[in-house]
Amino acid sequence: MYALMALGVYITYRILDFPDLTVDASFTTGAGIAAVMISHGQAPWLATLAAFGGGLAAGICTGLLHTKGKVNGLLAGIIMMIALYSINIRIMGKPNISLLNTDTLFSGVASHEWHDFRLAYIVVLFAVAIVVKLLLDAFLHTDLGLALRATGDNKRMIRSFGSNTDLTTILGVSLSNGLVALSGALIAQDGGSADISMGIGMIVIGLASVIIGEAMLGPKRVFWATLAVVVGSLAYRIVFALALRAEFLHLKATDLKLITAVIVILALVIPTMSRSAKQKQQAKRRTAELAAGMRGKGAI
Repeated sequence: MYALMALGVYITYRILDFPDLTVDASFTTGAGIAAVMISHGQAPWLATLAAFGGGLAAGICTGLLHTKGKVNGLLAGIIMMIALYSINIRIMGKPNISLLNTDTLFSGVASHEWHDFRLAYIVVLFAVAIVVKLLLDAFLHTDLGLALRATGDNKRMIRSFGSNTDLTTILGVSLSNGLVALSGALIAQDGGSADISMGIGMIVIGLASVIIGEAMLGPKRVFWATLAVVVGSLAYRIVFALALRAEFLHLKATDLKLITAVIVILALVIPTMSRSAKQKQQAKRRTAELAAGMRGKGAI
């Protein structure tokens, strides 16, 4: 479920190079829309689809602020994040909505005849993540998807070829927040509730997943890059769970944000230090080879 959110962050962070903080609020938007609709008797699949649409709308607003309103990308995300807090309260009507004893997308899985239905959760959700990943891969190989990728690489160049970079930016930010809202809707249904503060820090978790995945698999073609994001999201949750279980660390569930920050710092610093060490070794090797060559010429 978090892999979908990480894929959304990947679109803005890596493809568009857009610092979008709307994620922290659009996650809650998706959860809130799904929870309200399900609690009012709507079909879970319809509520999940509506949550995805709510995320798309939030992303469009951020994209319009940045492209048409000429607002700095970081500031546009902050403005929408603040605005969505009040909008989410309006949508939910109260700070918390319970989904206990209601039918959700996971009700059928939980009532499955398998001896351990948690295995069914893993299979179903992994399949959903892979399907979304493959659909994103297919989109990024279309003409529009290529224009989106080119916008992030060199906006001035792609504009010179006649492409509308404003449109591609809005599309990318919208799709990103749609995936984030979809993730929020699924997590709310899985956890049995939607809370107004559940999206706080999601941008950091998404970045951690992207960075860890890239450190594990490396930035390659689109297929491998998106797969790295999915793997990174799984690795992040595993590391987080192990950190909580390590008794000598004396960590609690309330230390979630601290653990996340430490994981992100390590994921950023370790690869940088590794590259720096390799560059120093290569420089020393070149210096030694140059000195050996000079000594050889002197002997001759």
